[in-house]
Amino acid sequence: MDTKVLSSGVPFSHLPQSYVRPESDRPRLADVVHGLDIPVIDLSLADRSQTVAQIGDACTNFGFFQVIGHGVGSGATEEMLRVATEFFQLPVEEKMKLYSDDPAKTMRLSTSFNVRKEKVHNWRDYLRLHCHPLPKYAPEWPSNPSSFRGKR
Repeated sequence: MDTKVLSSGVPFSHLPQSYVRPESDRPRLADVVHGLDIPVIDLSLADRSQTVAQIGDACTNFGFFQVIGHGVGSGATEEMLRVATEFFQLPVEEKMKLYSDDPAKTMRLSTSFNVRKEKVHNWRDYLRLHCHPLPKYAPEWPSNPSSFRGKR
């Protein structure tokens, strides 16, 4: 059975060719800059224009940043990680009910952004869930594991 997901429980004895990037597309360790601090953006600051400027600067100069002061408590984060772990430990047949290679779907399990067009896939599985507005999208969310739809 071609499972199309990496979290199938089947161990890999070698890297499938569809996940091997050409050497020209791989990062070159010699070009890695050391000693730079990752930009940290505090979303709890009162000055919104300063926050927007910091985000713009981080995106322009680094391409990414770390967010603090977002208001999401550690309990919510730990619960999300627990439920996600529970989901990805489901039998592959259960997870595959949610699989789609259609990038337009608002809820889908997949392994790459667009497996139909990509020449090389990403080594990961993900569950894409649209969340806003919650009443519109939550009914699409998985019902298994039962904890997935938990408290809202």
